[in-house]
Amino acid sequence: MKEDIRKYIEEKIRPFLVADGGNIQFVDYDENTGIVKVELQGACAHCAGALMTLQYGVEEALKEKFGDKVRKVTLA
Repeated sequence: MKEDIRKYIEEKIRPFLVADGGNIQFVDYDENTGIVKVELQGACAHCAGALMTLQYGVEEALKEKFGDKVRKVTLA
């Protein structure tokens, strides 16, 4: 599952953030808690809307793709 999430972030989510001058890097996934840890980089790292991007963009996309296996996305 960890590799599937990493690959999805890299191939599906990252291009959108790169297009806006940001970046995202997968850090870890805990199967017991369903928590995905990521690092926001570039413009996203210091953006006032970073938490909105994380919760309403990244988290929602991962929940839609992986269902209840992803419960939350947090910054590493």
